[in-house]
Amino acid sequence: MKNLKGKTALITGGNSGIGYAAAKQLKENGAQVIITGRRKEAVEKATTELDVTGFIADQSSLADIEALATAVAGHFGNIDILLVNEGVTKFSLIEHMPEAVFDEVMNINFKGAYFTLSKFIPILNENASVILLSSTGAHISPAQAAVYGASKAALNAVMKIAALELSGRKIRVNAVSPGPVATEIMGKIGLSQSLEEHMISTIPLSRFGKAEEVAKLIAFLSSDEASFITGSEYLIDGGQCI
Repeated sequence: MKNLKGKTALITGGNSGIGYAAAKQLKENGAQVIITGRRKEAVEKATTELDVTGFIADQSSLADIEALATAVAGHFGNIDILLVNEGVTKFSLIEHMPEAVFDEVMNINFKGAYFTLSKFIPILNENASVILLSSTGAHISPAQAAVYGASKAALNAVMKIAALELSGRKIRVNAVSPGPVATEIMGKIGLSQSLEEHMISTIPLSRFGKAEEVAKLIAFLSSDEASFITGSEYLIDGGQCI
């Protein structure tokens, strides 16, 4: 299927996990794909494997975001698909949350996502599709996830307002909220067997999701097949939020 042929897509955090899977899916669907990431080696490896264009950019840095928007506009002109995917997951009890960790999560997950959208609005084509990667963390209430959940809930609020603000240009803005997905981030948060079993017990379908499953939903929302969908959040969570 080449339903994205002729479209240019930018994916932040596209060097691993859901972002990588989305880059692969969009390219297979015919899109010209650009990925970004903070880790130079990882971005270079992903661009080689996927045969896409890569830029090094830190989503927590406004200067990096502005430089990225300028570089993309200079090399590619306007874009048709923007997937704001880069994010971090850090946990702490509210009582013990260090300010530095609070700032890291909010600066990447919310502030960075907000300004990525903001700075790329001028180079979005009419009828473009914007997808913000949110999380079931905005809806469920696990202990120690207050800041992470707040960052994603804030992102969902921005999504709805952006959908209204950009409707005059026929730009669609939606959010995709995965539940637990089997990616390398699980290792980064120190997933033990007992924690994995507990997380699976909260999912009616009794398994983690796959990055490829989320990527297929992203590809659908990126396409003209979703041309009447905007301001919506799509849960892909195996029933976790039921």
